[in-house]
Amino acid sequence: MHSHSIPVTSDNVGRHAFLFDLDGTLAPIAATPQQAHVPAETLDVLGRLKNLADGALAIVSGRPLAQIDALVHPLVLTGAGLHGAQWREPDGTLHELPVDTAAVARMVESLAPLVDRWPGTQLEHKGLSLAFHYRNAPDHEQDARIAAEMAMQPHADRFVLQPGKMVVEIKPRHASKAAAIGRLMGLPPFAGRVPLFAGDDLTDEAGFEAVKAMGGVTIKIGEGESVADWRFPTPAALAGWLALL
Repeated sequence: MHSHSIPVTSDNVGRHAFLFDLDGTLAPIAATPQQAHVPAETLDVLGRLKNLADGALAIVSGRPLAQIDALVHPLVLTGAGLHGAQWREPDGTLHELPVDTAAVARMVESLAPLVDRWPGTQLEHKGLSLAFHYRNAPDHEQDARIAAEMAMQPHADRFVLQPGKMVVEIKPRHASKAAAIGRLMGLPPFAGRVPLFAGDDLTDEAGFEAVKAMGGVTIKIGEGESVADWRFPTPAALAGWLALL
């Protein structure tokens, strides 16, 4: 698990494709999603790494692409947003899975009144998915999960719960980071390279499994059980290692 044994070095960096989760991986976890930011030095490293890898660098996040773009500005990166429900190819082509947005709106409506009832909780309507945050109301973790489960139940044929760090999300059943990574790895300049994927949360575990199946490199940021082969304690530690490449 020691980071110094990761089989990516400055000598072979050009053979790899780099895929990163955003929150908790490149951006330190913030009190609210709106307060998150990627440090300037991390953006600088990503820009250099993208050049070294001939453009084979992507963000794979639960956030919508528009938020990903804002967080990595001025970089413009290939990416998969909303756990893979939307993605942008290296040539800029945009794709979105067909999702029942009316159902998402109905789930948001049923959960919205609870935000007033449970101070500190926050409901994020992402269009194709939603997130119920309780980072600032940890006592309501159980409440939030049960409420999300009940809101999702009428739509369970098309949507699924995705627990995360201090958040429970409802996402389209057929959207996953594993599928998103598989799609990106089939496209030039990613195709034929060895994938490296770094993530920090439960949503990233499926991505780790997919990358391991491709013989790639998996890096978990922070504490907790993980199938990833390597680990860094913080986003800053990951950025520092990437800078050495």
